[in-house]
Amino acid sequence: MIYRSERGLSDDSLRQALAEQLGKTEAKRILIIPPDFTRMYSGAGRITAFIIDLLGDRCKIDVMPALGTHAPMSEEECDAFFLGRVKHKDLIVHRWRDDVVKLGEVPASFVSEVSEGLVNEKIDVEVNHRLVDGGYDLIVSVGQVVPHEVVGMANYSKNIFVGCGGSSMINSSHMLGAFYGLERIMGRDFSPVRRVFDYAEEHFIRDLPILYLLTTTTNTGDRTNIHGLYAGRDRSNFEAAVEDSQKRNLITVDEPFRKVVVYLDPREFKSTWLGNKAVYRTRMAIADGGELIVLAPGVNRFGEDPENDRLIRKYGYVGRERVLELVKEHEDLANNLSVAAHLIHGSSDGRFSITYCTEQVSKEEVEGVNFRWRPYAEAAAEYDPAKLKDGWNEKNGERFFYVSNPALGLWKRKEE
Repeated sequence: MIYRSERGLSDDSLRQALAEQLGKTEAKRILIIPPDFTRMYSGAGRITAFIIDLLGDRCKIDVMPALGTHAPMSEEECDAFFLGRVKHKDLIVHRWRDDVVKLGEVPASFVSEVSEGLVNEKIDVEVNHRLVDGGYDLIVSVGQVVPHEVVGMANYSKNIFVGCGGSSMINSSHMLGAFYGLERIMGRDFSPVRRVFDYAEEHFIRDLPILYLLTTTTNTGDRTNIHGLYAGRDRSNFEAAVEDSQKRNLITVDEPFRKVVVYLDPREFKSTWLGNKAVYRTRMAIADGGELIVLAPGVNRFGEDPENDRLIRKYGYVGRERVLELVKEHEDLANNLSVAAHLIHGSSDGRFSITYCTEQVSKEEVEGVNFRWRPYAEAAAEYDPAKLKDGWNEKNGERFFYVSNPALGLWKRKEE
């Protein structure tokens, strides 16, 4: 079932849609799988709150954010994201290294076929054990469809296989996407990684009682506009959401960016693991020799967990070809391919410069991972986020492009 509004679905409309989908459920135990606070503009926190309002008095409802490799949500993030309906102590934390069970394997022959021979190894399909043995009558996966660097378009079964997945699927899928190439994937549906997820969905979780609630959104300041809610298990709902997101979130520009300034909201972006959306969501629009300035007041680390952070500091954002060499040379990186993929995603491959402007990470640390550095206060005085508008700006005779939220878009040149 599809619910749409050009202006954005009102809270009453969302509540009515959720009542139509879930109001007659006979489920006694429900697991909701929303994204975490790093997807604060997905609308998923609000939807989760409304489901609890609708069913909380007659069902046992658990909430387990699809963290993937992200850090667990803080109490403040929990309160803000779920409108106070979910207590922080009641959140189930998905531990991607420890909490998973293996359901099966995507054969090497299939992986080789969809990757055009670039990857020739099987991929283990692992999910949080609670999906299998938690005794849930209904699993509601909530999330936003938007361009994505690994899978092409985020969400649908990605919420299960990566958000609630284990190290094998997370590492393998990220590296499969990196091998295949960012420009060939971002903003498209049938990428090699998506086809791996489709295989896993069909062969290993078809019997799980999953309902997908997918959103397409834009934002106006802090307000999230939910233009579409796509409810159901069938892939056609995801495909309709992809089409809608491609129209709303994929921005084609007439001329390449010589300079682009991207702001990272400190509530959402606390690591370069997340903040590098500024890099890969704009890279297809940046001219060779161009400049990317990342205003990152909230960034205080590189990785979302200590081991990933250590590896990023050790190897740095050194470009695709060098990362592939490092994977062959170093066992610790070979055993953490999602980090290797991230290092590829976060590099410009020498095409344009990347300057991180930080308060909480030092010049030595930023330059140590192969970015340029500038004090945030200095950069923000020149490029004040409060005064800039999304799109082209001009100041002191300099013309540059400004992006206030890289999480909701993909920018590309017309000829791409």
